[in-house]
Amino acid sequence: MAATQFAYALFACALIACTPSRKNLGNTYRGVLASNLKSFDPAMAQDQYSNMCQFQIYETLLEYKYLARPYDVQPCLASAAPEISDSGKVYLIHMKKGVEFADDACFPGGRGRQVKASDFVYSIKRMCDVRTKTTGWWIFDGKVVGLDAFRKASESLPPFPEQWHPALYDEDVEGLRALDDSTVRIQLTKPYPYFKYILAMPYAAVVPHEAVEHYGEDFLSHPVGTGPYLLKEWRRGLRLVFDRNPKYHHGFYPREGTAEDSAQGLLVDSGRTLPFIDRIELDIFEEYQPMWLNFLRGNLDRSPIPKDNYGEAVMPDKSVRGDMAAKGIALFRQNELDVRYICFNFEDPVLGKQKALRQAMSLAYDAKQGMELFYNGRGVHANSPIPPGLFGYDSTWKNPYSHYDVDAAKSLLAKAGFPGGQGLPEFEYLTVAGSDTRQMGEFFAQCMARIGVRIKVAACTWPEFLERLKRKKVQIIAVAWGADYPDPENFLQLLYGPNESPGENNANYKNAEYDSLYRDMAVMQDGAERSAKIRRMQEILAEDCPWIYTLHRLNELLIYKWVLNHRSHGVLDAPIKYYRIDGALRRSLLPGAGG
Repeated sequence: MAATQFAYALFACALIACTPSRKNLGNTYRGVLASNLKSFDPAMAQDQYSNMCQFQIYETLLEYKYLARPYDVQPCLASAAPEISDSGKVYLIHMKKGVEFADDACFPGGRGRQVKASDFVYSIKRMCDVRTKTTGWWIFDGKVVGLDAFRKASESLPPFPEQWHPALYDEDVEGLRALDDSTVRIQLTKPYPYFKYILAMPYAAVVPHEAVEHYGEDFLSHPVGTGPYLLKEWRRGLRLVFDRNPKYHHGFYPREGTAEDSAQGLLVDSGRTLPFIDRIELDIFEEYQPMWLNFLRGNLDRSPIPKDNYGEAVMPDKSVRGDMAAKGIALFRQNELDVRYICFNFEDPVLGKQKALRQAMSLAYDAKQGMELFYNGRGVHANSPIPPGLFGYDSTWKNPYSHYDVDAAKSLLAKAGFPGGQGLPEFEYLTVAGSDTRQMGEFFAQCMARIGVRIKVAACTWPEFLERLKRKKVQIIAVAWGADYPDPENFLQLLYGPNESPGENNANYKNAEYDSLYRDMAVMQDGAERSAKIRRMQEILAEDCPWIYTLHRLNELLIYKWVLNHRSHGVLDAPIKYYRIDGALRRSLLPGAGG
């Protein structure tokens, strides 16, 4: 979803400071960004917010089919699907010719050059260079022949900014080669069935070396890609603005879809060149209420539904209330490929060593009440990392420590040697600043107080939150994971030992049997054997309790009907290049909109 890791929050600005003018909107999409992103560097595509913004600018060899269900990928910078051989271990990928990077000062004369296969090889090598401090090494770790050795060799390179493009980048990596200007050859160590999805992740985006060298440490603020939009403005904490890339001409609206897609008008633009929208404005909001008021006034085109406003927007039969419908507002609902959980840091000398303590805290957490309080009941109670809709999910399997039972929790706590919480320190629950996230933290503290465990709720900014995760400077955190790709491996890797922070295993959890099962499961096709290994992995996690599972989210959002071609996607967030604005409808529903 980024994949993507994100906290339970929406973020950042005052109502007046963020509201766009309703006049002369033109062909503009006005969306919500839930937090100020940390970086436009694809090597740092760790969270949902970065993924959403980078998707507008950067491209990968493959991309998700917008309308296809079940989810699948198609060529993006590639000219055709990969030619796969050697029992799934060798990928030969031909790239489109004539695609150019956006014009930018980093190129001679400011004119962007044609994209080559060597640019993809460079981008992956750079992402795997330890000096970038990437959060995405886990997607390639152990998978590409010779790439681990390259990463190891990068440890001896001079630090940035002394060498942005060292000679090591020009040396061959056996499993990652540009055979010519338009052909990439990738050789895997094992046949990973989900590798095609990795090639569609933001971490695998193609960047020009000229931009990295020209902007140096400021590259994170100067994205240069091949995608449909250019970054026009970035007012940190307030707004991001993107303008159409005049050089983009290789993307087309999907021609294929179901009869239902056709009935919903999702195939009207089949085959047309993308994008349809000239400008994107993403306003950043710290709290739900300013965002909600802006949406109701027509200043935003799309909005999630704040928990406190759910009743005024949605009827008991789950239809949109009449006054909302009269304004041209529609409701979209979709089960998300995500999991939300409370995570223990196993590096903590108490939490990491006391399994019975973790089990007791899991039993003391009232996930059902939490879902009602903070999500209006919109979700499915989680028993494992794998969400509904993915292979390996089993609605009949119940985690023995993932239900509310205070008496059992007290008994386990006493068994651990801490009756009534005696002898335990106060633990810090870290969250991101915001009224809803603090309320969630306080609810967790109340649940723990019922068994005598003391919790201090602390809040920080989203970038600070990510930084503390990377440095393992946390005790208990509330986070979530949205699918990077539609395979259970993407969720089970969150607890794979070698993926410890700064990777995506924020619990820093290690279990030899689990890790061995993970390595086996990761290279298997879906089937009975893979299912059995996943079940055993779930049982291990249930017993060790690195997480308190909360829910798999049911996403409901409101969108004005003048935004056409909108369809929720479990992996992509706001794929705006497919949207089209009906200016006439907007003017009729929003007097003074202009355009």
